[in-house]
Amino acid sequence: MSWFKRVEKGIVTPTEQKKETPDGLWYKCPECKTVATMAEHKRLLYTCGNCNHHDRIDAADYFDLLFDEGKFTELDADMHSADPLHFVDTKAYPQRLTATEKNTGLTDAVRTGHGQLNGLGLVVAAMDFRFIGGSMGSVVGEKIARAIDYARQNRLPFLMISRSGGARMMEAGFSLMQMAKTSAKLALLSEAGLPYISLLTDPTTGGVTASFAMLGDFNIAEPGALIGFAGPRVIKETIGKDLPKGFQSAEFVLEHGFLDFIVDRKELKTRLTDLLTMLGPTAAKPKAGAKSIQPV
Repeated sequence: MSWFKRVEKGIVTPTEQKKETPDGLWYKCPECKTVATMAEHKRLLYTCGNCNHHDRIDAADYFDLLFDEGKFTELDADMHSADPLHFVDTKAYPQRLTATEKNTGLTDAVRTGHGQLNGLGLVVAAMDFRFIGGSMGSVVGEKIARAIDYARQNRLPFLMISRSGGARMMEAGFSLMQMAKTSAKLALLSEAGLPYISLLTDPTTGGVTASFAMLGDFNIAEPGALIGFAGPRVIKETIGKDLPKGFQSAEFVLEHGFLDFIVDRKELKTRLTDLLTMLGPTAAKPKAGAKSIQPV
C-alpha cells in the first residue's frame, strides 16, 4: 500500500513555493516556555497566560492602557539632552543620543502627559527602558519636575511609572542632581494635598529607586519586578554572602515593607481608579480654569 511508503525521497517542493513563518506571530514565555500567539499575548497586555510573567512594555503602551481610549495630551515632547561634560566613551554622547532617538523614536527616557483615567483626571510620567536603559539624565528630571508642576497647578493626582537602570553616567553630577530636584517637587505636591502614586516596574534600580520611585503616597509594583539600588551581583560581592531567594523581587520588597501592594497589569487601571476615587474629590477633576505654571 503506497501511502505507507515514501515513493519519492527527499523534499521536492520548489524553492519558490516554500513559505517561512513570518516573524512576530508567536510569543514564547521566558519563564515557563509556554508558546502563545502574539495576538493573545497582546490581549493579555503582554503577560503570560500560563505563569503571569510580565514582559516589559514601553511608555506608549502604558498610555494606551491607562488613558481612556488612549487619548492624552503629551507634555514637553520636544525636550532633548545637551552634552554639558563633552562625554565620550565608545562614541561621543551627542552621537549616542542621535542614534538612540532615531532607533526608538523617543527624545529621552521618559514621556509625560495628562488625560482621563475612567473619567478621572491624571498626570502620568512613564519611563522607557529602550532609551539608554531608561537612565535618568537632566531631561528626565526636568520633564518629571514639569509634570509635577502641571499636576499642582491643575489639582490633579500624579502617577510615576519607573523603569530605569539608574542615573545616566554621561551626565555625571547633573544626573545625580535630578534626585534632589524631583524629590523637592514631590514635597511641594504633598504640601498641596495631591496624591502621588509610584508604580515600580522591571527593573527599577539606582538613583531612581533612591529618589522619586520610593517617595509615593502609595508605592506599588508589577509582579516579579526587579527593585533595588545596587544589583544583586554587586551586593553579593560586597558583603561576601549568598543572597536570599527572590532577593530584590517585588514580592521580596513587599514582604519587607517597602511596597503597599503588587498589582497585575490587567487590573492596573481598575485598581488605580478605585484608589483615586477613595482618595476623594481632589483626585477626581482639575480646578476650573487652571493654567500651566513655569517650573522653578
